[in-house]
Amino acid sequence: MKTKLLSLIFVAAALSGCAPNMALQTSLQDARTESCKATSETEIAALFDRWNRSLQTGDPRKVVANYAERSILLPTVSNKPRLTPAEKEDYFSHFLENRPSGKIDLRFVDLGCNTALDAGLYTFTFAKTGKTVSGRYSYTYRWNGSKWLITSHHSSAMPEKP
Repeated sequence: MKTKLLSLIFVAAALSGCAPNMALQTSLQDARTESCKATSETEIAALFDRWNRSLQTGDPRKVVANYAERSILLPTVSNKPRLTPAEKEDYFSHFLENRPSGKIDLRFVDLGCNTALDAGLYTFTFAKTGKTVSGRYSYTYRWNGSKWLITSHHSSAMPEKP
């Protein structure tokens, strides 16, 4: 009888020690619960078109408006990662001088809960110089509750010439 009572007290004490952790765990799960915006590959693919149209304006602020406040740009023609809106604006003010226009050559889209990835190959034509540059790209997007914004953008020139 004494052994059963001691066992029962031990189990009760062990379980009561878990209770705050269980409550915390439940609280954390609730905090991470979010509704996922329904999306499609077509909708995510159109985000590049939105970004490309903003290039056509020639206004770096309109291009930067496609990026989340907390985002990174790893650009093709600069070694410096761009983290702030001002740094991105600085990059695009120079990039836009040659009037670039992009075209997707190959695309891979992966959809998540309020996130998406668009990665592949693209070619830029520069109206001012007539040059073209082929590159690899990846955009990650996050739904902010009202629109999709870029959270990371990596672009690099193709390492091998055709």
